[in-house]
Amino acid sequence: MAIIPMWKCDRDEKLFDNKKEAEEHDKMLELAANISSWVENEISEIPEEAIETLGLLMAKNKDKLLIAFRGKPEVLLEKDDDTDASDNVTAIKK
Repeated sequence: MAIIPMWKCDRDEKLFDNKKEAEEHDKMLELAANISSWVENEISEIPEEAIETLGLLMAKNKDKLLIAFRGKPEVLLEKDDDTDASDNVTAIKK
């Protein structure tokens, strides 16, 4: 029987097969949570679920947003063909 090392993100309980990906995912989730809190404090009329979705969207696309903020807003209209890092995630069964 083989032993396979796995890293678990305690924020959403996803498993990763390498530490770097797990840490990147955890940082992305932390950024999403902070964005969500910020938006909620600034615009209280938005439903909580929409705020969380917005936070995740912005955190997952932070590189694209940085390019847009630096003067190339058209990058936000381009379609992504890249696979998402979450494709390498294994959910834990409870």
